[in-house]
Amino acid sequence: MLENVIDEVGFARIMQKNIQDVIIHFFEREQNFGILCKIEEVDFNPSLPDSINSEFRPLTLFFLAGYTFDTARIEDDTLIFEAGFGSDNYGSVVSVPLLSIMQVIIDETPVLINLSVYKEKEDAVKEIKQSDDKGVKNSMASFLNNPENSKFLKK
Repeated sequence: MLENVIDEVGFARIMQKNIQDVIIHFFEREQNFGILCKIEEVDFNPSLPDSINSEFRPLTLFFLAGYTFDTARIEDDTLIFEAGFGSDNYGSVVSVPLLSIMQVIIDETPVLINLSVYKEKEDAVKEIKQSDDKGVKNSMASFLNNPENSKFLKK
């Protein structure tokens, strides 16, 4: 089923690599492009005024051209670029996690569509908890296997 594929970590990694490869290809060709992304996962530094933030929709299109394109780069699975917003051209550095990019667009045509809905944070928390549980069990087992440690146990 589709749900079994799109929320799988392996599929997310493939999509992330595809997004990165396509964007790097466009950087190398100096091809302007747009990204449609989940605005809730986008970071602005400095933060934008509420009057500008309130204008964003859940899926927001950023077009990378001119100065914005020239400042764009990929670092740590994140697309980063500088952009101006609002009538005052309020400047901010925009950081977009690659998996938050739902489409890469050229001339109003999607050239890449990201169907992944994998949520890294949820899985990471589960994995850390499971790892911690295993670590405690393994640590206790190691402790109990050493006969010298019996003196520390309550009888």
